[in-house]
Amino acid sequence: MNAFEALGLNEHLVQAVTDLGFTAPTPIQEQAIPVLISGTQDFVGLAQTGTGKTAAFGLPLLHLINPADKFPQALIVCPTRELCLQITNDLSDFRKHTKGMAVEAVYGGASIVMQIRNLKKGVQVVVATPGRLIDLIERKAIDLQKVKYVVLDEADEMLNMGFREDIDFVLKNTINRESIWLFSATMPAEVRAISKNFMTSPKEITVGKKNSGNVNIDHQFFVSPANARFETLKRLIDFNPGMYGIIFTRTKADAQDVCERLAKSGYEIEALHGDLSQQQRDRVMARFRTKALQLLIATDVAARGIDVDGITHVINFELPDDMEVYTHRSGRTGRAGKTGICLSICHSRETFKIKSLEKMVNAQFHKLDIPSGKDVCRKQFFAFMDKLITTDISHGDYETYLPDLMEKFASVSKEEVLQRVAALEFDHFLKYYENAEDLNAKDAGRNRERFDGNKDDSSRKERTSFNRRDNGYTRLFVNLGTKDGFYKASFLQFILDESNLKKEVLGKIDMRDMNTWVEIDHANAASMIKSIDGKRYNNRTVRMNEADGGFKRPNDEAGNERPPREGGERKRTFAPREGGRERKRF
Repeated sequence: MNAFEALGLNEHLVQAVTDLGFTAPTPIQEQAIPVLISGTQDFVGLAQTGTGKTAAFGLPLLHLINPADKFPQALIVCPTRELCLQITNDLSDFRKHTKGMAVEAVYGGASIVMQIRNLKKGVQVVVATPGRLIDLIERKAIDLQKVKYVVLDEADEMLNMGFREDIDFVLKNTINRESIWLFSATMPAEVRAISKNFMTSPKEITVGKKNSGNVNIDHQFFVSPANARFETLKRLIDFNPGMYGIIFTRTKADAQDVCERLAKSGYEIEALHGDLSQQQRDRVMARFRTKALQLLIATDVAARGIDVDGITHVINFELPDDMEVYTHRSGRTGRAGKTGICLSICHSRETFKIKSLEKMVNAQFHKLDIPSGKDVCRKQFFAFMDKLITTDISHGDYETYLPDLMEKFASVSKEEVLQRVAALEFDHFLKYYENAEDLNAKDAGRNRERFDGNKDDSSRKERTSFNRRDNGYTRLFVNLGTKDGFYKASFLQFILDESNLKKEVLGKIDMRDMNTWVEIDHANAASMIKSIDGKRYNNRTVRMNEADGGFKRPNDEAGNERPPREGGERKRTFAPREGGRERKRF
């Protein structure tokens, strides 16, 4: 008997998963399905990506749906188009033997007219991204009144992307639901708030430890000088022949720059960022999934929802500012029981972050030396030799050419043939790395000592901030804060994208509810102000200017620093909608 049958699923679903080759449920499926199959229990499932969460909620959902009722009975909300399509495809596989069951994906970047037409035909399950779902509700093209089951997949990512108000709106308008099923990789306060505000005594199941990383991932980091970050990246790629991976950058400018430089060096790589059209994005992802591309380079926002099997490596070109983002990045590898490697390139000033990451993902991070040029050549050489020895020669009429080959090489020894093959394959590597310098940061130990976790944390922060301002930094005021939907990482990406400056020119970022203070080196302060000041964001004019003398100004009653000049006052940042609801406009 298939183990899924023991969980209580009907025979049609059991037959479908059997056809797919699944005979035993994953831990999250084994624990979640018996709870969800009742249909009346609110549920919170905490598990990393790649653990089988789609089947954990998809199978009991299809078990509960009545195919005879041609209206939406279940709503699945997820953060991105890619994840939306993936869930829809999985559900289509699961309903293979269930007649009359229809699933519709609704997402931005596709014809809303066609999606409305399909909804009118009668569907039981709707899989949606928040933005497109709100558009359909406003057009009265979808009725949520009869929805019984609401699933929030990748809830933490949706909240990180600024969809909190949209999620609240959807939950407030599914008034006849019988249960909410929330799935998330991590459990930040915002996710906990949804559970508290909209769910009744939810059953919570955790696979692995909360906010922890995948145990199948080997976490490694390399300490590199800031000006050698790209060369370190290139060396790590060359040191791992056969790598199939994703490189993460903080900004789209970095993603495009690194992509162009690697492509010029002959690597099969493309960038994924917010400037791509949906058609361009689809083309890039199609090439990556079929392994026509060895590498994909992406920003965190652009990579949300990417789910590709077989990724061997994730590379952090820079560590993220938001530590929980690391969990999502590293979770792209080591999926479905396979092992994976997450490589992080750090500046010596960032090594203190590693201890925080180790605690968060509950795993040891291994500090490794950046490979030398000789190490790279040796690794590539032996990888090629292994490939040469294991090459399949059974499917070709090679024996026809063997006599000619034997005659051609009659006067050449076996040793010389091997040398010539090696020279033909590795000449470019040998020349490139002939005089390669040692990239390992010489002052890494001193910086680790400076950020010793045994020293007083508050005094260390105060001393570090003071030294930055006395060491060539200018302090700038910006009239944007967390109330504008920013996290530190997204704010950082915004100002760097707009100014085309590098992260290295920035110092401390002090983000408040309604404004932010940014330290930047003197040489780039004027350029930053010129790029940012006067820009429009969220129907609001952005103001950036230099703070007087680098000192903090008096706080207002809410604890926010008052702006240094007129024009910094906060204006209304939400556009009111019908029914009184206010929604962020990005």
